Amino acid sequence: MKELSKIQVNFSGRGLKYTKEEEAVVLEAMRSADPLTQGAYQQKFEASFAEYLGAENCFAVATATAALEMSAQLCELGADDEVIIPAHTYTSSAYPFAKQGAKIVWADIDFDTRVASAAQFEACITSKTKVLVVVHLYGYAVDMKEIMALAKKHDLLVVEDVAQAIGAELEKQKVGSFGHFAAFSFHSHKNISTLGEGGILRVASKELAKITPALRHNGHFPYPANQREHYWQPAMSDVDVPFAEMWPNNFCLGEVQCALGEKLLERVDTIAAQRRSAALNFIDALTEYPQFSFHREDSLRHAYHLLPAFFDETQSAASRDDYLAFLAYEKGIKCVVQYCPLNRYPLYEKFGFGEANCPNTDRFYDNMISFPFHHWLSDSDRSYIIESIKEACEKLG
Repeated sequence: MKELSKIQVNFSGRGLKYTKEEEAVVLEAMRSADPLTQGAYQQKFEASFAEYLGAENCFAVATATAALEMSAQLCELGADDEVIIPAHTYTSSAYPFAKQGAKIVWADIDFDTRVASAAQFEACITSKTKVLVVVHLYGYAVDMKEIMALAKKHDLLVVEDVAQAIGAELEKQKVGSFGHFAAFSFHSHKNISTLGEGGILRVASKELAKITPALRHNGHFPYPANQREHYWQPAMSDVDVPFAEMWPNNFCLGEVQCALGEKLLERVDTIAAQRRSAALNFIDALTEYPQFSFHREDSLRHAYHLLPAFFDETQSAASRDDYLAFLAYEKGIKCVVQYCPLNRYPLYEKFGFGEANCPNTDRFYDNMISFPFHHWLSDSDRSYIIESIKEACEKLG
Protein backbone atom coordinates (compact mmCIF):
# COMPACT_ATOMS: atom_id res chain seq x y z
CA MET A 1 0.00 0.00 0.00
CA LYS A 2 1.31 3.42 -0.95
CA GLU A 3 1.97 5.47 2.18
CA LEU A 4 1.42 9.18 2.69
CA SER A 5 4.86 10.76 2.87
CA LYS A 6 3.67 13.95 4.52
CA ILE A 7 0.28 14.59 6.06
CA GLN A 8 -0.73 18.24 6.01
CA VAL A 9 -4.31 17.63 7.17
CA ASN A 10 -5.15 14.25 8.65
CA PHE A 11 -8.55 12.59 8.79
CA SER A 12 -8.32 12.71 12.55
CA GLY A 13 -9.85 10.16 14.86
CA ARG A 14 -10.43 12.87 17.45
CA GLY A 15 -13.49 15.05 17.09
CA LEU A 16 -12.79 17.80 19.59
CA LYS A 17 -10.30 19.21 22.08
CA TYR A 18 -11.17 19.87 25.70
CA THR A 19 -11.28 23.19 27.51
CA LYS A 20 -9.41 23.90 30.75
CA GLU A 21 -12.74 23.74 32.58
CA GLU A 22 -13.47 20.29 31.17
CA GLU A 23 -10.00 19.09 32.12
CA ALA A 24 -10.59 20.38 35.66
CA VAL A 25 -13.85 18.42 35.93
CA VAL A 26 -11.99 15.23 34.97
CA LEU A 27 -9.32 15.80 37.62
CA GLU A 28 -11.90 16.53 40.29
CA ALA A 29 -13.83 13.35 39.48
CA MET A 30 -10.61 11.33 39.52
CA ARG A 31 -9.88 12.59 43.01
CA SER A 32 -13.35 12.48 44.56
CA ALA A 33 -15.47 9.78 42.92
CA ASP A 34 -16.29 6.88 45.24
CA PRO A 35 -16.96 4.46 43.66
CA LEU A 36 -15.38 5.14 40.25
CA THR A 37 -18.40 3.65 38.48
CA GLN A 38 -22.17 3.58 39.05
CA GLY A 39 -22.11 6.58 41.38
CA ALA A 40 -23.24 10.17 41.81
CA TYR A 41 -21.62 11.48 38.63
CA GLN A 42 -23.53 8.93 36.57
CA GLN A 43 -26.79 9.98 38.17
CA LYS A 44 -26.08 13.66 37.48
CA PHE A 45 -25.07 12.98 33.88
CA GLU A 46 -28.19 10.94 33.20
CA ALA A 47 -30.44 13.61 34.72
CA SER A 48 -28.71 16.41 32.81
CA PHE A 49 -28.86 14.48 29.55
CA ALA A 50 -32.58 13.80 30.01
CA GLU A 51 -33.14 17.51 30.61
CA TYR A 52 -31.09 18.41 27.54
CA LEU A 53 -32.92 15.88 25.38
CA GLY A 54 -36.35 16.73 26.75
CA ALA A 55 -37.07 13.05 27.36
CA GLU A 56 -36.94 10.78 30.40
CA ASN A 57 -35.16 7.49 31.06
CA CYS A 58 -31.63 8.18 29.83
CA PHE A 59 -28.95 5.70 30.88
CA ALA A 60 -25.19 6.17 30.59
CA VAL A 61 -23.51 3.20 28.95
CA ALA A 62 -20.04 2.20 27.79
CA THR A 63 -20.66 2.80 24.08
CA ALA A 64 -23.42 3.55 21.58
CA THR A 65 -23.04 -0.06 20.48
CA ALA A 66 -23.89 -1.12 24.04
CA ALA A 67 -27.00 1.06 23.82
CA LEU A 68 -27.96 -0.65 20.57
CA GLU A 69 -27.26 -4.09 22.06
CA MET A 70 -29.62 -3.33 24.93
CA SER A 71 -32.21 -1.86 22.56
CA ALA A 72 -32.12 -5.08 20.56
CA GLN A 73 -32.60 -7.11 23.73
CA LEU A 74 -35.50 -4.96 24.90
CA CYS A 75 -37.21 -5.34 21.51
CA GLU A 76 -37.48 -9.08 22.40
CA LEU A 77 -36.75 -10.30 18.89
CA GLY A 78 -37.30 -13.80 17.60
CA ALA A 79 -36.10 -15.81 14.63
CA ASP A 80 -39.18 -14.90 12.57
CA ASP A 81 -38.82 -11.17 13.16
CA GLU A 82 -37.42 -8.77 10.59
CA VAL A 83 -35.51 -5.60 11.41
CA ILE A 84 -35.14 -2.96 8.71
CA ILE A 85 -31.81 -1.11 8.75
CA PRO A 86 -30.18 1.22 6.21
CA ALA A 87 -27.39 -0.55 4.34
CA HIS A 88 -25.42 2.71 4.38
CA THR A 89 -24.35 3.01 8.02
CA TYR A 90 -21.71 1.87 10.46
CA THR A 91 -21.74 -1.83 11.29
CA SER A 92 -22.84 -1.48 14.91
CA SER A 93 -26.18 -0.11 13.73
CA ALA A 94 -26.95 -3.61 12.52
CA TYR A 95 -25.22 -6.56 14.15
CA PRO A 96 -26.74 -6.14 17.65
CA PHE A 97 -30.11 -7.03 16.12
CA ALA A 98 -28.73 -9.99 14.19
CA LYS A 99 -27.20 -11.29 17.42
CA GLN A 100 -30.70 -11.50 18.87
CA GLY A 101 -31.71 -13.86 16.07
CA ALA A 102 -33.64 -11.48 13.86
CA LYS A 103 -33.41 -11.24 10.08
CA ILE A 104 -31.88 -8.02 8.77
CA VAL A 105 -33.58 -6.37 5.81
CA TRP A 106 -31.54 -3.62 4.14
CA ALA A 107 -33.19 -0.30 3.33
CA ASP A 108 -31.90 2.07 0.68
CA ILE A 109 -31.15 5.74 1.32
CA ASP A 110 -32.58 8.88 -0.20
CA PHE A 111 -29.86 9.97 -2.61
CA ASP A 112 -29.97 13.67 -1.76
CA THR A 113 -30.05 13.43 2.05
CA ARG A 114 -27.91 10.24 2.39
CA VAL A 115 -30.32 8.79 4.99
CA ALA A 116 -33.21 6.35 4.82
CA SER A 117 -36.54 8.12 5.02
CA ALA A 118 -40.03 6.78 5.68
CA ALA A 119 -40.42 5.96 1.98
CA GLN A 120 -37.36 3.72 1.95
CA PHE A 121 -38.47 1.94 5.14
CA GLU A 122 -42.02 1.44 3.91
CA ALA A 123 -40.77 -0.27 0.76
CA CYS A 124 -39.20 -2.97 2.96
CA ILE A 125 -42.05 -3.65 5.39
CA THR A 126 -43.58 -7.12 5.44
CA SER A 127 -45.86 -8.98 7.82
CA LYS A 128 -42.71 -10.10 9.71
CA THR A 129 -41.28 -6.63 10.28
CA LYS A 130 -40.95 -5.75 13.96
CA VAL A 131 -38.33 -2.97 14.22
CA LEU A 132 -37.14 0.03 12.21
CA VAL A 133 -33.59 1.19 12.98
CA VAL A 134 -33.42 4.84 11.96
CA VAL A 135 -29.89 6.18 11.51
CA HIS A 136 -29.36 9.95 11.60
CA LEU A 137 -26.20 9.55 9.53
CA TYR A 138 -23.61 12.32 9.07
CA GLY A 139 -25.52 14.42 11.63
CA TYR A 140 -28.73 14.85 9.61
CA ALA A 141 -32.07 14.27 11.30
CA VAL A 142 -34.43 11.86 9.56
CA ASP A 143 -38.04 13.07 9.51
CA MET A 144 -39.12 11.26 12.66
CA LYS A 145 -42.74 12.35 12.53
CA GLU A 146 -43.14 10.47 9.26
CA ILE A 147 -41.25 7.51 10.70
CA MET A 148 -43.38 7.35 13.85
CA ALA A 149 -46.59 7.61 11.82
CA LEU A 150 -45.38 4.72 9.67
CA ALA A 151 -44.45 2.70 12.75
CA LYS A 152 -47.85 3.33 14.32
CA LYS A 153 -49.60 2.25 11.12
CA HIS A 154 -47.77 -1.08 11.10
CA ASP A 155 -47.38 -1.53 14.89
CA LEU A 156 -43.59 -1.40 14.80
CA LEU A 157 -40.86 -0.47 17.25
CA VAL A 158 -38.45 2.32 16.35
CA VAL A 159 -34.81 2.52 17.41
CA GLU A 160 -33.05 5.82 16.72
CA ASP A 161 -29.31 5.59 16.09
CA VAL A 162 -28.22 9.11 17.06
CA ALA A 163 -24.52 8.29 17.24
CA GLN A 164 -23.66 11.05 14.76
CA ALA A 165 -26.45 13.55 15.34
CA ILE A 166 -26.46 14.78 18.93
CA GLY A 167 -27.91 18.29 18.91
CA ALA A 168 -29.86 17.94 15.67
CA GLU A 169 -33.49 19.05 15.92
CA LEU A 170 -36.82 18.70 14.15
CA GLU A 171 -39.29 21.48 14.90
CA LYS A 172 -37.53 22.27 18.20
CA GLN A 173 -37.49 18.63 19.30
CA LYS A 174 -34.15 16.86 19.69
CA VAL A 175 -33.57 13.71 17.69
CA GLY A 176 -33.40 10.74 20.00
CA SER A 177 -36.59 11.81 21.77
CA PHE A 178 -39.00 10.41 19.17
CA GLY A 179 -38.49 6.64 19.02
CA HIS A 180 -39.09 3.80 21.46
CA PHE A 181 -35.32 3.58 21.98
CA ALA A 182 -32.38 5.83 21.12
CA ALA A 183 -28.62 5.33 21.17
CA PHE A 184 -26.11 8.18 21.44
CA SER A 185 -22.34 7.98 21.02
CA PHE A 186 -19.47 9.79 22.73
CA HIS A 187 -16.78 7.97 20.76
CA SER A 188 -13.51 9.77 20.10
CA HIS A 189 -14.60 10.85 16.63
CA LYS A 190 -18.00 12.26 17.62
CA ASN A 191 -19.04 15.87 18.17
CA ILE A 192 -18.49 15.36 21.91
CA SER A 193 -16.53 12.52 23.49
CA THR A 194 -16.26 11.16 27.02
CA LEU A 195 -12.55 10.33 26.74
CA GLY A 196 -12.80 8.07 23.72
CA GLU A 197 -15.84 5.92 24.44
CA GLY A 198 -19.27 6.34 25.95
CA GLY A 199 -22.95 6.40 25.13
CA ILE A 200 -26.50 7.00 26.26
CA LEU A 201 -29.48 4.69 25.92
CA ARG A 202 -32.90 6.32 26.04
CA VAL A 203 -35.86 4.05 26.76
CA ALA A 204 -39.35 5.47 26.20
CA SER A 205 -41.25 2.78 28.13
CA LYS A 206 -41.38 3.39 31.88
CA GLU A 207 -41.76 -0.33 32.49
CA LEU A 208 -38.68 -1.23 30.43
CA ALA A 209 -36.78 1.65 32.03
CA LYS A 210 -37.22 -0.07 35.40
CA ILE A 211 -35.17 -3.08 34.30
CA THR A 212 -32.59 -1.19 32.23
CA PRO A 213 -30.15 -0.56 35.12
CA ALA A 214 -30.06 -4.28 35.88
CA LEU A 215 -29.69 -5.12 32.20
CA ARG A 216 -26.77 -2.69 32.04
CA HIS A 217 -25.03 -3.79 35.23
CA ASN A 218 -24.74 -7.58 35.51
CA GLY A 219 -28.34 -8.15 36.54
CA HIS A 220 -27.80 -6.37 39.87
CA PHE A 221 -31.12 -5.43 41.34
CA PRO A 222 -31.66 -3.99 44.83
CA TYR A 223 -33.52 -5.97 47.46
CA PRO A 224 -36.64 -4.21 48.73
CA ALA A 225 -35.55 -2.18 51.75
CA ASN A 226 -38.51 -3.23 53.88
CA GLN A 227 -37.70 -6.94 53.46
CA ARG A 228 -34.24 -6.91 55.03
CA GLU A 229 -33.51 -6.69 58.73
CA HIS A 230 -29.78 -6.08 58.09
CA TYR A 231 -28.13 -4.52 55.05
CA TRP A 232 -25.89 -7.55 54.55
CA GLN A 233 -28.72 -10.09 54.35
CA PRO A 234 -28.73 -12.11 52.19
CA ALA A 235 -26.12 -10.23 50.07
CA MET A 236 -25.20 -6.78 48.75
CA SER A 237 -27.80 -7.00 45.99
CA ASP A 238 -29.91 -9.48 44.12
CA VAL A 239 -29.13 -10.71 40.59
CA ASP A 240 -32.16 -10.74 38.34
CA VAL A 241 -33.78 -8.97 35.41
CA PRO A 242 -37.39 -8.83 36.65
CA PHE A 243 -40.25 -9.51 34.21
CA ALA A 244 -37.86 -10.09 31.30
CA GLU A 245 -36.20 -13.30 30.18
CA MET A 246 -32.85 -12.00 29.02
CA TRP A 247 -29.26 -12.19 30.15
CA PRO A 248 -27.71 -9.01 31.55
CA ASN A 249 -24.54 -7.20 30.44
CA ASN A 250 -21.74 -5.11 31.89
CA PHE A 251 -22.07 -1.90 29.90
CA CYS A 252 -21.33 0.67 32.60
CA LEU A 253 -19.69 4.06 32.01
CA GLY A 254 -17.11 5.24 34.54
CA GLU A 255 -17.63 8.18 36.87
CA VAL A 256 -14.86 10.29 35.33
CA GLN A 257 -16.42 9.92 31.89
CA CYS A 258 -19.86 10.76 33.27
CA ALA A 259 -18.50 13.90 34.93
CA LEU A 260 -16.96 15.01 31.65
CA GLY A 261 -20.11 14.15 29.71
CA GLU A 262 -22.25 16.36 31.91
CA LYS A 263 -19.81 19.24 31.50
CA LEU A 264 -19.72 18.82 27.71
CA LEU A 265 -23.50 19.21 27.54
CA GLU A 266 -22.91 22.89 28.26
CA ARG A 267 -21.42 23.40 24.79
CA VAL A 268 -22.79 20.60 22.64
CA ASP A 269 -25.19 22.92 20.81
CA THR A 270 -22.45 25.51 20.35
CA ILE A 271 -20.22 22.84 18.80
CA ALA A 272 -23.03 21.79 16.45
CA ALA A 273 -23.60 25.41 15.40
CA GLN A 274 -19.90 25.94 14.76
CA ARG A 275 -19.67 22.75 12.71
CA ARG A 276 -22.75 23.74 10.70
CA SER A 277 -21.30 27.19 9.97
CA ALA A 278 -17.97 25.68 8.90
CA ALA A 279 -19.74 23.13 6.68
CA LEU A 280 -21.85 25.75 4.93
CA ASN A 281 -18.81 27.95 4.28
CA PHE A 282 -16.95 24.91 2.90
CA ILE A 283 -19.84 23.88 0.65
CA ASP A 284 -20.48 27.40 -0.63
CA ALA A 285 -16.81 27.86 -1.51
CA LEU A 286 -17.07 24.97 -3.99
CA THR A 287 -20.37 25.75 -5.73
CA GLU A 288 -18.58 26.49 -9.03
CA TYR A 289 -17.24 22.93 -9.21
CA PRO A 290 -19.95 20.50 -10.38
CA GLN A 291 -17.72 17.50 -9.67
CA PHE A 292 -18.75 17.74 -6.01
CA SER A 293 -22.29 17.58 -4.68
CA PHE A 294 -22.88 18.20 -0.96
CA HIS A 295 -25.97 17.95 1.21
CA ARG A 296 -26.54 21.57 2.25
CA GLU A 297 -28.88 22.16 5.18
CA ASP A 298 -28.86 25.56 6.88
CA SER A 299 -30.94 24.66 9.92
CA LEU A 300 -30.78 22.89 13.27
CA ARG A 301 -31.76 19.72 11.46
CA HIS A 302 -28.10 19.08 10.59
CA ALA A 303 -25.33 18.81 13.19
CA TYR A 304 -22.68 18.14 10.49
CA HIS A 305 -20.74 15.42 12.23
CA LEU A 306 -19.05 14.63 8.91
CA LEU A 307 -18.70 16.36 5.56
CA PRO A 308 -19.14 13.90 2.67
CA ALA A 309 -19.63 14.77 -0.98
CA PHE A 310 -20.86 12.85 -3.98
CA PHE A 311 -18.28 12.90 -6.76
CA ASP A 312 -19.97 13.09 -10.16
CA GLU A 313 -17.68 11.47 -12.73
CA THR A 314 -19.92 12.74 -15.55
CA GLN A 315 -18.67 16.23 -14.64
CA SER A 316 -14.99 15.28 -14.59
CA ALA A 317 -12.28 13.94 -16.86
CA ALA A 318 -10.76 12.13 -13.86
CA SER A 319 -12.08 9.54 -11.43
CA ARG A 320 -12.96 9.84 -7.75
CA ASP A 321 -9.82 7.88 -6.89
CA ASP A 322 -7.70 10.24 -9.01
CA TYR A 323 -8.93 13.10 -6.83
CA LEU A 324 -8.31 11.14 -3.63
CA ALA A 325 -4.79 10.35 -4.79
CA PHE A 326 -4.04 13.96 -5.75
CA LEU A 327 -5.27 15.31 -2.42
CA ALA A 328 -3.40 12.64 -0.47
CA TYR A 329 -0.09 12.35 -2.27
CA GLU A 330 0.29 15.83 -3.73
CA LYS A 331 -1.34 17.96 -1.04
CA GLY A 332 -1.05 15.80 2.08
CA ILE A 333 -4.81 15.81 2.77
CA LYS A 334 -6.17 12.49 3.97
CA CYS A 335 -9.75 12.06 2.76
CA VAL A 336 -11.60 8.76 3.15
CA VAL A 337 -14.43 6.67 1.73
CA GLN A 338 -16.96 5.75 4.40
CA TYR A 339 -19.77 3.35 5.14
CA CYS A 340 -19.44 0.53 2.70
CA PRO A 341 -22.93 -0.96 2.24
CA LEU A 342 -23.12 -3.50 5.04
CA ASN A 343 -24.47 -6.23 2.78
CA ARG A 344 -21.11 -6.19 0.96
CA TYR A 345 -19.08 -7.10 4.04
CA PRO A 346 -17.98 -10.73 4.54
CA LEU A 347 -19.48 -10.79 8.05
CA TYR A 348 -23.00 -10.13 6.82
CA GLU A 349 -22.59 -12.36 3.79
CA LYS A 350 -21.56 -15.25 6.08
CA PHE A 351 -24.75 -14.86 8.11
CA GLY A 352 -27.00 -14.70 5.06
CA PHE A 353 -27.48 -10.94 4.84
CA GLY A 354 -25.54 -10.35 1.65
CA GLU A 355 -28.50 -9.47 -0.58
CA ALA A 356 -29.83 -5.93 -0.92
CA ASN A 357 -31.69 -3.80 -3.42
CA CYS A 358 -30.17 -0.43 -2.59
CA PRO A 359 -29.20 1.40 -5.81
CA ASN A 360 -28.91 4.83 -4.17
CA THR A 361 -26.68 3.40 -1.47
CA ASP A 362 -24.41 1.73 -4.02
CA ARG A 363 -24.21 4.79 -6.23
CA PHE A 364 -23.41 7.16 -3.39
CA TYR A 365 -20.87 4.92 -1.68
CA ASP A 366 -19.05 4.10 -4.92
CA ASN A 367 -18.63 7.80 -5.67
CA MET A 368 -18.27 9.50 -2.29
CA ILE A 369 -15.45 11.42 -0.62
CA SER A 370 -15.43 12.36 3.06
CA PHE A 371 -13.24 15.34 3.87
CA PRO A 372 -11.40 16.00 7.16
CA PHE A 373 -13.91 17.88 9.30
CA HIS A 374 -13.07 17.57 12.98
CA HIS A 375 -14.16 20.47 15.17
CA TRP A 376 -10.69 21.66 16.07
CA LEU A 377 -9.48 22.18 12.50
CA SER A 378 -8.18 25.71 12.09
CA ASP A 379 -9.57 28.18 9.57
CA SER A 380 -6.27 27.94 7.71
CA ASP A 381 -6.57 24.14 7.55
CA ARG A 382 -10.07 24.39 6.08
CA SER A 383 -8.92 27.04 3.61
CA TYR A 384 -6.03 24.80 2.60
CA ILE A 385 -8.42 21.89 1.93
CA ILE A 386 -10.76 24.09 -0.13
CA GLU A 387 -7.96 25.60 -2.20
CA SER A 388 -6.46 22.15 -2.75
CA ILE A 389 -9.82 20.84 -4.02
CA LYS A 390 -10.05 23.77 -6.40
CA GLU A 391 -6.51 23.04 -7.59
CA ALA A 392 -7.44 19.40 -8.13
CA CYS A 393 -10.45 20.43 -10.17
CA GLU A 394 -8.35 22.73 -12.35
CA LYS A 395 -5.60 20.17 -12.92
CA LEU A 396 -7.65 16.98 -13.22
CA GLY A 397 -10.73 18.42 -14.85
